[in-house]
Amino acid sequence: MTEIMHTFHIPVMGTAFTIESPLKVAKFGISSVISCVDDTLIERMRKFYCRVTGQEYSPIRKYDHDARANRTTAYLNLVDQIVKEQLEKLKASAFELGEEITKYFELLPDNSSLKQMYKAMLLISNAAERKKLQDELRERIRAGFIDVNIMTKLDRTNFDAQGEALPGEFTDAMASLRGFANSNLDSSIVFSAGFNGRLYGYVEQFPDFHADENGFIKKKIVIKVNDYRSAFTQGKFFAKKALWVSEYRLESGLNCGGHAFGHGGNLMGPSLEEFRQRKDELIGNLFDIYNKALAHKGKKTFDKPHPVRITAQGGVGTHREHAFLLDYYKVDAVGWGTPFLLVPEATTTDPEMLEKLCRAGEKDLFLSDVSPLGVPFSNLRDSASELARNERIAAGKPGSRCSKGHLAMNTEFTEIPVCTASEFYQKKKIEQLQGMNLDEKAYREAYEAITQKACLCNDLGGAAMLTHELREEEDRPSHPAVCPGPNLAYFTGPYTLEQMIDHIYGRRDLLDGVDRPNMFISELGMNIDFLEWEITQAGSAMNDQKVRYFREFRDTLRDGMDYYESLVPKMSQETEEYKERMHRDLRGCREALDALIGRHPALLS
Repeated sequence: MTEIMHTFHIPVMGTAFTIESPLKVAKFGISSVISCVDDTLIERMRKFYCRVTGQEYSPIRKYDHDARANRTTAYLNLVDQIVKEQLEKLKASAFELGEEITKYFELLPDNSSLKQMYKAMLLISNAAERKKLQDELRERIRAGFIDVNIMTKLDRTNFDAQGEALPGEFTDAMASLRGFANSNLDSSIVFSAGFNGRLYGYVEQFPDFHADENGFIKKKIVIKVNDYRSAFTQGKFFAKKALWVSEYRLESGLNCGGHAFGHGGNLMGPSLEEFRQRKDELIGNLFDIYNKALAHKGKKTFDKPHPVRITAQGGVGTHREHAFLLDYYKVDAVGWGTPFLLVPEATTTDPEMLEKLCRAGEKDLFLSDVSPLGVPFSNLRDSASELARNERIAAGKPGSRCSKGHLAMNTEFTEIPVCTASEFYQKKKIEQLQGMNLDEKAYREAYEAITQKACLCNDLGGAAMLTHELREEEDRPSHPAVCPGPNLAYFTGPYTLEQMIDHIYGRRDLLDGVDRPNMFISELGMNIDFLEWEITQAGSAMNDQKVRYFREFRDTLRDGMDYYESLVPKMSQETEEYKERMHRDLRGCREALDALIGRHPALLS
């Protein structure tokens, strides 16, 4: 397995924020994830970087055959090529202050063998010996992985120029998968947002996802999960097809950016505990299924499982939290997302948005209903997207012109799906609402529910469109949306790449003096709030099944609180004052849950 330089990675963020992150950080051994949702943005970025690098650009147009897959392949190959060229240039540079090769080693965690070798080299006075060690260091340099994310639920049917539906393999997710599979990358596909059997089954068709005779897998499968059960279920699906899942990426459902999922109160700590205790069992059971599938297909079986990584992400914000995840739960790496929105050297944000993110506090960040998917969405109150949406509503022109349609899934008024954030849909829905003779309060609530949907397809790409001036004549103006996690409130930025990595590894503290609760406590509080939100949403549609669900949610939260009470003494790196605060915060969470039960005794008692 390729040597991995860092104990953190940068997860996918929106469609624009990590669209070029590998081109910024891979040369320093840092892995990051590109979103495959917006193939229009991908094609614009390819055009931009062809111009930057002086390469010929041949456009892949929307209605060209297999355009979405080909756009994805072409951009990924270009990124791969540029990163390899960057790495060779870095390797050839001198070990001097200010050179990128020096930065490469200075950024590494202090306990890595490569960092220690680098420090030893600096102390050698003999020129020949020093050069020998420098040559060895150059040979050990590796780029970070250029990984790719597919949201499994974004799998709309596509249509040709005549409006005819294309075959199943041309749906959004299938085409994106094919685009990655046909690329030159040696990296991973990260599947998120749940199970998609058709998409997962399609993976089997591509040789790069299968282990070769030596057990090498060129394109690895990574699955975002919320608990152990989900990991086993999805891993088993792939194993039965003789495919190996190389990483299970446990993500907090609520304490992260983007779309938020409550998962019935499943908390990150207890889920990590189950992985800690049952990782060998997971690998062993899946390996048996995997080898049987290989034998059934007449392929070579293996004596031992391929490597499996367990990683975690969602809300981590301090070096001690990072270290605790590595040391106690034995995860292989930790995802740091939202804080990197404040690092222009790593992610892409336009200047106006960066300024707003730097000054955003807790009240500026909220879970909204703007997503056409109908899933709560992390949002910034004064983002350009939110301001433009409110301006359109005030002008009596709600909705947006739908130009990309990746979230077009509603067929209430049409045969071909449309997006609930579109002008067309919102106009039709408001006309329907006007004929329902509702009282003023009910009408206003229904009207707000319709008009709060935002054009995320277009707006989430806005940061890159503005930053690199990618807008073309047919485009509507860019009003960037952003989807930071709650953790953003504690960081003020902007930061350099060195400052953020030093913070992660404990070489500096960007949050010195900031009053911030432990990541597990934050997530727990969010789940209590989310339970109340779900009860409110159920309203008059309450039934026995939902009541059972709410009570199971309650019990899961109580079990989680008990678990955290027992976990606090094991946080050996934290001060006694910090531990006492955690106990106080846990008591506060218990009181908040009890108060919620008191407000809804029929449902939760």
